[in-house]
Amino acid sequence: MIYLDLFAGASGLSEGFRRAGFTPIAHIEKNSDACFTIRTRVAYHYLKERGKLKDYDKYLAGRISRDSLYQLIPSHLIDSVINAEINNDSVHSLSAKVRTRLKAAGQRAIDLIIGGPPCQPYSLLGRHRESMIRDERNFLYVPYGQFLKKFKPKAFIFENVPGLLSAKNGLHFQNIERYFNKIGYAVHAKILDSSDFGVIQKRRRVIIVGWKKGFDFGFPELAFAPKRWTVKDILSDLPRLHPGESKPVAKYTRRTNAYLKRYEIRNGARFITQNVTRPHNPNDLAIYQLAIEKWNGEQVRLKYPDIPSRLQTHRNTHAFVDRYKVVDPSGLAHTLVAHIAKDGHYYIHPDLDQCRSLSLREAARIQSFPDDFFFEGSRTAAFTQIGNAVPPLLAKAIADQIYAHLR
Repeated sequence: MIYLDLFAGASGLSEGFRRAGFTPIAHIEKNSDACFTIRTRVAYHYLKERGKLKDYDKYLAGRISRDSLYQLIPSHLIDSVINAEINNDSVHSLSAKVRTRLKAAGQRAIDLIIGGPPCQPYSLLGRHRESMIRDERNFLYVPYGQFLKKFKPKAFIFENVPGLLSAKNGLHFQNIERYFNKIGYAVHAKILDSSDFGVIQKRRRVIIVGWKKGFDFGFPELAFAPKRWTVKDILSDLPRLHPGESKPVAKYTRRTNAYLKRYEIRNGARFITQNVTRPHNPNDLAIYQLAIEKWNGEQVRLKYPDIPSRLQTHRNTHAFVDRYKVVDPSGLAHTLVAHIAKDGHYYIHPDLDQCRSLSLREAARIQSFPDDFFFEGSRTAAFTQIGNAVPPLLAKAIADQIYAHLR
């Protein structure tokens, strides 16, 4: 089962499809840090299939360089990650590269195309900006469709924010549906919550499933996961950290638990990587302490107007009053977004003794990435990739059913 991943990001969607048994022919992504992340994950899967994960562990532990890791992998696999922007002008040249990959792999066809174009224009915030009305990202479904026309897969998966369905009173989605119908695909859309599929996070996404006419199975019936675990279950075995403290490589502090084992978060990893936090100034730490005490003691969110005036840094006390938010240890995390790369105010760790925002590894776990998944680039780049990603567990739930239908 061969698939092509467009607008691949950090490959969270792809990770779920690989776990379900699909094989990628290529990933296309314009962000260079994300491309290195995908290449490193390609290296992981290649070495895992050959029982050579010790070489991958050497890289995670800092004992060999990234170039040395990539030299262990066939060059055509590294080259299958294409660092390029997808638009109407680039479809032809990118399709040619994908065809070269197909030929090199001895494959004739692509069974499935997956991917989610940038979603800012469809977000509730983005759609109120005048500049977003003419934003080219509103129309990236067109080059996506050009790939469908060129490769004619049996199905496609198109992921985006729920606002896609309601933007411009539903006109955007109607145009998308009409366009995909015109090029030969029946379209089915549904808003899914990641927490229904094992992700310890309230995260709603719209999933569009397209079937080539003659193969229409409708929207797949997905199996819901039990909701018996909380944020506490995904943080309990990680080392305690102070603000600004970094433990690029560290040992687990406890044995694995039922959640981490069932959903392969620990995934056989022998140590933790990227448990890195950002520093905070004394003013923010004082606010974090208030927010944690209020949430843990009263289950009440700290509102900005309630912060003592000596700690307030903004005059506006009416908008974004919940800008400081503690992650609930006894429930699900609230939606993780790319803004976590700018500051951690909206993702405060619930432990008062640690009094900081989430680390990279903690954020990755909330998105259901396994511990052996390594994000390339700076701390800011890694946070951005994590915040923008599709949770692999959500992706796998979809992929399992698509695989069954295509078989």
